[in-house]
Amino acid sequence: MKDIISCFSENAVNVSHSSCSSYPRNACISQSSVPSLKSAVTCVYKVILSTGKQLLIRATLSKNQTSQGLVISFGDDGPSTCFKLNTNSKFFRKKKGTKATGSGHSKIEVFWDLSIAEYDMGPEPINGFYIVVMVNSEIGLVLGHIGEETITRKLKTTTTKVAKSSLVSRQEHCSGNTHYSTKTRFRDTGIVHDVSIICTGEHQGLKNPVLSVHIDKKTVIRVKRLQWNFRGNQTIFVDGLLIDLMWDVHDWFFKNITGYVVFMFRTRSGLDSRLWLEEKLLLNEHDRVEFSLLIYACKNT
Repeated sequence: MKDIISCFSENAVNVSHSSCSSYPRNACISQSSVPSLKSAVTCVYKVILSTGKQLLIRATLSKNQTSQGLVISFGDDGPSTCFKLNTNSKFFRKKKGTKATGSGHSKIEVFWDLSIAEYDMGPEPINGFYIVVMVNSEIGLVLGHIGEETITRKLKTTTTKVAKSSLVSRQEHCSGNTHYSTKTRFRDTGIVHDVSIICTGEHQGLKNPVLSVHIDKKTVIRVKRLQWNFRGNQTIFVDGLLIDLMWDVHDWFFKNITGYVVFMFRTRSGLDSRLWLEEKLLLNEHDRVEFSLLIYACKNT
């Protein structure tokens, strides 16, 4: 009997575990390559309140040499309802506080504490922070390391209503060299994967650089003759999900000035992605949420 991947596509690549010891050496990533820096990260969350009402919340964290900022927007509302926190110095001007706003007929409150936040190289804090969005006195979204008991104590609320939230899109803006590295989950209940995108040969005098994409140090695609194959797509299989991996590196070769290139990982759902036996795995079609990871990258000239 054929395995589930081959039944779908002869070209699908399976990522079953994170160890690369059982793969050829050239399938693993060189540790000497330093990834580019992230300048901004935007995450879009789908929030379903206890009333059944749905709301999209978009959170953007940005950072450069002189400033950093946080912007949270709600649905399709204009900039007047956005929550903004930014500064022209190296630190947030107001690292802790609360602000009330509105979206449609909903009352929204944002609570944040970045006073002891720890950062790595990017704009996202990695520890010691929280950002909480309350929608109509219901906990709509929680970002950071904070438990429900701590939320009720810090926010001085006794609410027990917690909305269901799912990450549906993550966008990263990077700049530097042609090595991009990040971590992501392709599903809410999945494990965190290391994702790396590397273009090699560009500075070794080769006429045709090679693009390789790695998940957990395993090579999932390798694109040769990149100047001719500057756009394309490949199907991979991660955490039981079919994922379309697409790339567009046209600007690397055909723009006189530095332009952005795009990489996208997008999970499939719906009839077009159902494999045989997959029907048994679907509990409720309405509970399934597609996810996409977009990386916008530019190389410094």
